[in-house]
Amino acid sequence: MILFIKLLLAHLLGDFVLQPTSWVLNKEDKKHKSIFLYLHTLLHGLLACLFVGEIAFIWFAIVLATTHGGIDYLKLRFQKKKTKRIWFIIDQTMHILVLIGITLLYKKECIDFNAFDNQFWIFATGLILLTKPTSIIIKNIISIWTPENKKNDESLSNAGNYIGILERLFVFCFIITNHFEAIGFLLAAKSIFRFGDLKEAKDRKLTEYVLIGTLLSFGIAIVTGLLVAFGLLQPL
Repeated sequence: MILFIKLLLAHLLGDFVLQPTSWVLNKEDKKHKSIFLYLHTLLHGLLACLFVGEIAFIWFAIVLATTHGGIDYLKLRFQKKKTKRIWFIIDQTMHILVLIGITLLYKKECIDFNAFDNQFWIFATGLILLTKPTSIIIKNIISIWTPENKKNDESLSNAGNYIGILERLFVFCFIITNHFEAIGFLLAAKSIFRFGDLKEAKDRKLTEYVLIGTLLSFGIAIVTGLLVAFGLLQPL
């Protein structure tokens, strides 16, 4: 279990946090001719090796990196502008299946890590998941409903993205510290400020779009927080 968590954390960092938008655009433009595709592939292998920290895992890390690069190439090769959301789901599903397969094939037990180390990996994975990865996941899920007014919205650069990350981290901390009642206050506070502006705008589609995004954001944060809180109590 802890091996999969380490590989998942490496995947979240390599695919979302440590991959700049410029890399993504360059890969979409040049596909297999883009040097960033190979740097991205190498990064995943190095992160997996670093986090697992066992010499015997090197060959599995090579397999992981190679399959990751192959899956990314398939997505770049076949995705179109209208099918990006579908290929994003396919791409991430295949990556997770590879991680599960490698976890099952790698028989060596992680006996060098104590309970404190395991708790760190669980906590760190949940924390990273709720930042940029969740923002990208939500963006892909609700992209089919993006209203025209949202595209021309005059607001601070990336303000919505940072607000979403902060609210998820707050929810995560509230659950970890067993203060569930604070989640209701946070949601109420956001509703007062955010939905008051939307009411004045009289744009039902934009209101529904923001509501879906907000509920997804809080939902993912709550589920992640509960899973991490449960994992911290279990011996892995």
